[in-house]
Amino acid sequence: MKVIYNEIYKQENNNMNMFKIKIIALVLMSFSFVFEGYTQDNKPFKGTGEGESQLPSGKNWKLVWSDEFDGKKLDRSKWDFRLHIMQTRHETWTDDAVELDGKGHLMMKLYEKNGQYFSSQIQTGRNFMDVPGNQYGKTKLAWPIAELEPAKFLHKYGYYEVRCKLPTQEGWWAAFWLQSPVIGSTLDPADSGVEVDIMENFTRDGIISQNVHWNGYGKNHKHKGTGKLKMKPSDNEFHTFGVHWSPEGYIFYMDGKESWRVSDPVSHREQFILLSTECNGYREGAPADILKKALLPDYFIVDYVRVYDEVK
Repeated sequence: MKVIYNEIYKQENNNMNMFKIKIIALVLMSFSFVFEGYTQDNKPFKGTGEGESQLPSGKNWKLVWSDEFDGKKLDRSKWDFRLHIMQTRHETWTDDAVELDGKGHLMMKLYEKNGQYFSSQIQTGRNFMDVPGNQYGKTKLAWPIAELEPAKFLHKYGYYEVRCKLPTQEGWWAAFWLQSPVIGSTLDPADSGVEVDIMENFTRDGIISQNVHWNGYGKNHKHKGTGKLKMKPSDNEFHTFGVHWSPEGYIFYMDGKESWRVSDPVSHREQFILLSTECNGYREGAPADILKKALLPDYFIVDYVRVYDEVK
């Protein structure tokens, strides 16, 4: 589109009226913002997903990464499965509970098999402590403690948004969040990162929460959160959840409206994205009894995930 704009301007000396030329050029330039992923002053970007992004107003935004979940299979160039927690295989996190419906939706499924319940977590990177292959306890030390792999997508700052439909059955939960590859590796969260829970949904009563965690998950762990946030009804029960992460802090959004903000601590490290689901009870050793009452399969449905940078 910029090429067309430049070509029109080269024709200023021909027989066309110069005023008309400039009007056409300006119109074409305005279209170029759309094609390049820009939106201005909260004018929504519409991808191939059903929903339009509900961007924070008063700023210019450029789309830098997205998954609209088109096609028939999960795009493995963008996502890996999370199967381990603290180097231990989580018995009910699986790589076979994710499918695309062919209509632009990611379907994250809860299912039962032989009395056990399974669901999936997907991520664009991973925390180094989740990597399997712990060397401690062996006769020889090894570094690193496990095999490391490059992330598929790491990013710092910007606006992160999901449009999704929450599960309907009790006994499992869903989340959209950002994580640092090295959270808790130092006592400085600006350096080692902050877990940013843009949306966590544990119950089927229209309640979500938004949280930040830092300094790892042991005795040094710290946390801030909203507590329970009640969602308003929406069309088809799809909702959008987002966070504007800047060097000054985090501003959280729910259905296009600010829901919470926190200015400290702030990660200044690139982080990765997760869409996760988990069955209740297994961290305590057995499935929660309420899972036995669930009508399965049940789904956490995602229309899109989008990441924007603020354009100054």
